[in-house]
Order: sequence, then C-alpha cells, then structure tokens
Amino acid sequence: MGRNGRGHSGLGRQGACALAVLLFWLCLPPLSAQPSNQNNQNLAKVCGRSKATEKIFGGQAAGPERWPWQASLVYRGGHTCGATLISSTWVLSAAHCLQRSRSPSDYRILLGYNQLSKPTNFSRQMTVHKVIVHEDYNRKYRFGSNITLPQLNVPVDFNSHILSACLPDNSAVVPMNSSCWISGWGRLTEDVFLPAPFHLQEAKVSLIDQDRCEKFYIPHPAIPPDQAVTVQEDMICAGDTKVEKGICRGDSGGPLSCFLNGAWHVVGLSSWNWDCRSPIGYSVFVRITYFANWIKEKQRVNPAPNPSSAPPQEKPPAMTNNPIPEVGTVCQPSFFLLLLLSATVPLQLVLQSL
Repeated sequence: MGRNGRGHSGLGRQGACALAVLLFWLCLPPLSAQPSNQNNQNLAKVCGRSKATEKIFGGQAAGPERWPWQASLVYRGGHTCGATLISSTWVLSAAHCLQRSRSPSDYRILLGYNQLSKPTNFSRQMTVHKVIVHEDYNRKYRFGSNITLPQLNVPVDFNSHILSACLPDNSAVVPMNSSCWISGWGRLTEDVFLPAPFHLQEAKVSLIDQDRCEKFYIPHPAIPPDQAVTVQEDMICAGDTKVEKGICRGDSGGPLSCFLNGAWHVVGLSSWNWDCRSPIGYSVFVRITYFANWIKEKQRVNPAPNPSSAPPQEKPPAMTNNPIPEVGTVCQPSFFLLLLLSATVPLQLVLQSL
C-alpha cells in the first residue's frame, strides 16, 4: 500500500522540494525592483543628504560622498572654478568664472569626483546647454550679483556621489553659529597649486557678522575707487582667522554648505577675498537667500532642453594638469593695504579673545 501511495503521489519528496524552491524564487522580487529612472526620481526629491555630520586654505582632504553636490567647472579641458549642483539639470557658480567665454560649448561640469585625476564609476562629465549670468553682475559694484546658472543638456542620474544641495528660501535666516563648510579644488595658498591627484579639500568655517565683515573690507585710500571691493547686502562672509581657513583661487563658485533643518543647504557661493596667504582675511560669498527668487524664476522660464538634441555622452576625464587660474577670483591688495591688513588682523584677534 505504501508503495502504491508513493507511486500515486506524483512529485514525491524530491519533487515537492523542487516545487517549493521554484515557488519561492517566483515570489522573490527582481534584483532591481525599481528602474534606474525611478530611483533617480526618488533621489531628486531628497536634497542636502551626505555623509558629512579641512586643500582650501588651511583645510584638509574631504572623504568621498561628503559633498555630493560639489562640481568642477571645466573650461576647455581644465578645472577653472567650483560649482554647486542644485537639481538634476541646474548648477550654480560664480559669474566671474565665465568671463573667458559665454559659449556653453566651451564648458563642462564634472560631478561625482573626489580626486580630479581619478574618476570613478560614479563620476560624470556633463555638457552645458545654456549659461545664465545675472543681469546686474558687476554693474553696481565689483563682484555684485556674482552668480550664474549653467543648465545641463541632459539630467544627471543621482547616486551616492552625486546629489543636489538644498536651496534656502529668500526668507531663511541662517544663525551665526551654524555649522558651515567650504569645499573645492582651488590652490593651497596664493602661490601653491593643489597637487595631483587633486583631492577635494574642505574646511569648517564660521559665519561672520555682516557689520564686522564690512568694516574689515573698508577700502584703503591707496586703492582707486574703480578697483575697490566692498561687502554688500548680496554677500555673506565666513572664515576662521584664528586657524586661518578660507577660499583661494580655483574655489570660486563652490558651495558654502550649512546644515539647516536636518539637511545641507547651499547658503553661499565662494566669490572673493584677499590673497590666500597668512594672515588670511574673511572669505566673501554670494548670499543665496538674496538670489533665491531669481534662481527660481530662471528655472521656471527656461524649460529642460530636448535630450535628443544633446551632444553625445562624454567619458569622465582624468585631469592631469594643475587647475587653470580663474579670472578675478581673489582681489590683490596694494602694498599699503597689505601693511594695513597685517596690522588689522592681529588687533581683531585680540578683540575676539576678550
């Protein structure tokens, strides 16, 4: 009877096990349960996320994935400025960084890089569709409205190394004790280039009271009025004169990242300061809250380009040369101003310690 029962059982013990295994695998979701574009859309809804909780002058090497919105603005094959990714198709940078040419074809945007000479599987080189420079750039005063919006030809796919920073609203108030960081591939000092492999640098800085920053940069009588620079309402200052941290040539356009409301926001764009040599002054940034509405309006009236008309995808390059010096990044003080600055900074340090 037993033999008859086994004979009519059909699958038997081994067959039943095989069927169970088959059903189990059929019930499992595929290895990529969501298409890549869906993942990209999900990531696009989340900004300002990174592994961050100092070469930039006085800084240190940054780890991978710490600043995934950090970009390199490349002009004809060489790094010339920093840039900041704010969406899958839009990047922010400093207007003075694009004074060599306004032709989008002359520029590329590098994303997902930690070392410029060592691209990874996460790295991307993006072509530029349009360059929007603020209409008032340099019109009212030097470095005024120093902001530009390069638009990418095609959206970039977000990953752990490429994400957008959050944009603060124009009404956002950034406390002076905010934890803020600067990052970039600029020079180490006024005379020393960042060496290969061109590792991204970062430095923690403190926001500086606007009045104190304005007084620090009162134009010296020896400087002609047309060459003087002043701190205006569309600018924000940060730095650390005690341990000397600040931006240098090649850092312009890069982000001043501040952690607000649980996410990293791009509060400023590196714009200008005095020579990045000791004693170092405060760094001056484009104040993003001042231009928040301008950014949103330009994004609204400039729809995404047709991807079919975009140039072919380009392989992320391995940069081999020192960055190209950018135009107009760091103001050069006169000899008289250097004497004044050398006397002013120690005095300020004494006052700060009181």
